[in-house]
Amino acid sequence: MFRLVPLAVLVLTLPLFAENWPGWRGPRGDGTSTEKGIPLDFGTAKNVRWRIDLPGSGYSSPAIFGDRIFLTSCDEKTNQRILLCLDRAGGKELWRRTVLTADLEKKHGLNSFASGTPACDGERVYVAFLAFPDMICVCYDLQGKELWRKSPGKLLSRHGFCTSPVIHNDLVILNGDQDATAYVVALDRKSGEEKWRANRPNKTRSYCTPILIDDPLRKGRTQLVLSGSKCVTGYDADTGELRWILDGPTEQYVASLVYHKGVLFLTTGFPEYHLMGLRPTGEGKINGTKHIAWHIPHKENGARGASYVPSPLAHDGHFFVVSDQGYLGCINAETGKRLWLNKLGRRHSSSPVLVDGHLIIPDDDGKVWVVKASSTFEVVRTIDLKETIYASPATANGAMYLRTIKQLYCIATE
Repeated sequence: MFRLVPLAVLVLTLPLFAENWPGWRGPRGDGTSTEKGIPLDFGTAKNVRWRIDLPGSGYSSPAIFGDRIFLTSCDEKTNQRILLCLDRAGGKELWRRTVLTADLEKKHGLNSFASGTPACDGERVYVAFLAFPDMICVCYDLQGKELWRKSPGKLLSRHGFCTSPVIHNDLVILNGDQDATAYVVALDRKSGEEKWRANRPNKTRSYCTPILIDDPLRKGRTQLVLSGSKCVTGYDADTGELRWILDGPTEQYVASLVYHKGVLFLTTGFPEYHLMGLRPTGEGKINGTKHIAWHIPHKENGARGASYVPSPLAHDGHFFVVSDQGYLGCINAETGKRLWLNKLGRRHSSSPVLVDGHLIIPDDDGKVWVVKASSTFEVVRTIDLKETIYASPATANGAMYLRTIKQLYCIATE
């Protein structure tokens, strides 16, 4: 979720009722789209407004603001980490910046050297990469001029790097969970000056992007909610003050949480798979039924029922989660009752998006599953783009943007 006031000049350039997709999982940080009219029947040519080849490699998602698309990549031959700015209307490259050149870090086989999604506030774009062992955050204006560059801390992780900046008011917030002294840090959007830092309780790598929710106990305050470091935590987003912490239920996390009807939905994947509904209404250490609405433990999930990498979705009183092994499940958000669990693709890394009451779910083999977001399971169609997909879709201004291993698609009515 991104908390800021959009620039009127950019808002006026958008179609009526259209919204930006300013960073990881969109304007609410939960993968939901308010767009109407995006075609759900498309292919490698059908309902493709444009399609372009991308330089380098990377699994980050597009960030879209106004008439511009921002995307990260890595040229593995030159070790350059790249930020691209594209024209939304036709996919033309407007500018390209080498953010840094550094040795390629060690990483997991399912990670990339450009996995973090940029964030844009309508005036500036923010991007994070690893110049091992330092995390580097760089800010550019929309014409590609570098405004500031900061290293908020070290980051040591045997599985590589994936940090997507989160914008809140005048802050850019970065997750520094790692195999050393872990932290969450907030920088000033205009200057890069550190505004607050919260030390994490454990030295354990995780790759979650935090979400922002209205604090249910303090009117006008915002919680920053993050899983990782062997716990789930809620911080005051403006000050970094720890509001509450739940130990466990497992060690490492990748999937972001979602918030729906007063319940935080958590899915975990290493070394145990858990699903959990949490009420963010506690203070200090929380546990028990007052704050844990429901819990589906590892022994009832295995690797099928919960996800490690794909982030979940929420819609109309239900949570939806696709496991890395390709099983899509629907859970009642209030009770935690699993309504159905069905097999989709061979393997899934991408996080789905919600478009017009439908789940858009890419799998690693290049198939895109269109499934009704309903208490009953119904696959509307399966589309084969014939190219590996690890990145998560984005929607903006009446179109969906889908990154494959080599290309970027703009899906829209022809």
